[in-house]
Amino acid sequence: MGTRRQDDFYEAINEDWIAQAVIPNDKSRTGGFIDLADEIEKLMLATTDKWLAGEDVPDDKVLTNFVKYHRLAADWETRNALGTEPVQPLIARYQNYDSFADFANDITSLEKAGLPNALPLGIAPDFKDAQTYVLWADALGTILPDTTYYEPGHPQGADLLKTWRSSQEALLAKFGFAADEIQNLLDKAIEFDARVAKVVLSQEESSEYAKLYKPYKWSDFTALAPELPLNDVVTAMIGEEPDMVVVPEERFWHAADQFFSEEAWPLLKATLIIGIANAYTGYLSDEVRVLGGAYGRALSGTPEAQDRQKAAYYLAEGPFNQALGLWYAHKEFSPEAKADVEAKVATMIDVYKNRLQNTTWLQPETRDQAVVKLNAIKPHIGYPEKLPDYYEDKVVDDGATLLEAALKFGRQGVARAWAKWHQAVDRDEWHMPAHMVNAYYDPQQNQIVFPAAILQAPFYGLEQSDSANYGGIGAVIAHEISHAFDTNGASFDEHGSLNNWWTDEDFAAFKERTQKVIDQFDGLDSYGAKVNGKLTVSENVADLGGLAAALAAAQREESFSAKEFFENWATIWRMKARPELMKFFAAVDVHAPNKARTNVIVSNFDEFYDTFDVKEGDGMYREPADRTMIW
Repeated sequence: MGTRRQDDFYEAINEDWIAQAVIPNDKSRTGGFIDLADEIEKLMLATTDKWLAGEDVPDDKVLTNFVKYHRLAADWETRNALGTEPVQPLIARYQNYDSFADFANDITSLEKAGLPNALPLGIAPDFKDAQTYVLWADALGTILPDTTYYEPGHPQGADLLKTWRSSQEALLAKFGFAADEIQNLLDKAIEFDARVAKVVLSQEESSEYAKLYKPYKWSDFTALAPELPLNDVVTAMIGEEPDMVVVPEERFWHAADQFFSEEAWPLLKATLIIGIANAYTGYLSDEVRVLGGAYGRALSGTPEAQDRQKAAYYLAEGPFNQALGLWYAHKEFSPEAKADVEAKVATMIDVYKNRLQNTTWLQPETRDQAVVKLNAIKPHIGYPEKLPDYYEDKVVDDGATLLEAALKFGRQGVARAWAKWHQAVDRDEWHMPAHMVNAYYDPQQNQIVFPAAILQAPFYGLEQSDSANYGGIGAVIAHEISHAFDTNGASFDEHGSLNNWWTDEDFAAFKERTQKVIDQFDGLDSYGAKVNGKLTVSENVADLGGLAAALAAAQREESFSAKEFFENWATIWRMKARPELMKFFAAVDVHAPNKARTNVIVSNFDEFYDTFDVKEGDGMYREPADRTMIW
């Protein structure tokens, strides 16, 4: 006898699929989102291989350059013959720096070239004025996935560091480093990494991004790193001295002398040399490519590297992903589906408005402001109207090698990013290609984006019932709307700027409700790891609000079926994953495991209890006093 819906809803709906599903050897998981991505992968591989062979190549300048780049990426004979030779001049450049001052004098040149330079500065929208780009100062990354892995007694930290070390030993040997030189480099890089890990934000801290807005006067910031020529570098990149910089990683910059100084130089130099060797493994021989991905595969438990066909396609896709997304959307996404989803979004916003206006725990002024924000949300469905202009500049020069073409694209990307400083934010640019199975809410542009790839079964289909569609794409749409009112989004106004539009009493009531969501998830088991309720709270709040609004929308339909609605919610989250991946996700992912996203969320809905006859003593039962509803 199978699992009862009343005891484990996720398992009961998905157990037959789970029993039969096989995770491909070059992947870490399979399931709802990933199955769709795999189907798109097959289509794109088959199509682009035809283009490589000169068949049916689109009459399009950008895609013609994609094919030229793909041809270089797929030329394994040349790549294998060259080995690591293309990167050797870059490695020598870093080896030749004699001191920190010598390196510091070259940082601007490295930045313009798009090469590693340990300078974690960038341009992003200003939280206080979301329409304008400003300078941000982040931190260096760590070898291990999160600062928690460095704590004494962490069950995986020490072993993962050994895995990283052994993978680097095998890789660096291919670049001609001697065995003792490799050990010396790795010792220093690990020592440098330990310094970084002590001061950077944890994933949990980073997840509360509304708290990360910490502006500094430029002169106060540069004083934190006196040996780093920050003024020279930034002035060279933007043409003038900036007025301010946002510093979310305050601990890191207040310890800047541990990273950017003559004292730290031997450790930083080793880190940079290892970094440049790793930066371009995907562009070199097949052997080096596979070795370069070994640590990432260990983190996710993936047994095999991608084959050459996939590796070449994904490498070439990177700089051209929006163009390929448009090609996919125009081929696969019908005008009828686009119109139908746009209508569903309008319905969902209307439902949300009604729910907000009838929220009894909010005072009228907060409710009114929430509706103002909701009315300002801009939906983007299927695909952008046009490619960003800069795609016209992605030209593969005749006679260029694969790495030369890649470095050119890198230089263009860096110049484009820095040129945004103090410019207006382009509110029409997408941050996800149309052939990606995903969706997002952008709090700073107050917009929701649904690429064509996710707008198909089981999430959505013209042939599926309305109730199933609302339990799938309806809940996803409302999830993204809910991000405007989650524990982060609630701090931003209708223009996307950081601005408190709540009364103190209402925000306290909101925090009380979100704490219940934290408590429902915190400590749940996921493949032996524990779910972090605080890390995942914003996504869980969005799931709860999304499913509530989607249910209200589904109930407007004459054909409403609560059974079909809840069952499709469980279906879209089905996933089979490798244990290593799930332990990794427990530490770093702001999303809860899919099983918890299904079961914990539905256990808050009275309609779920009525539909599936869930009673006290059943596995899915939650005491009425412990159930919660926010939006």
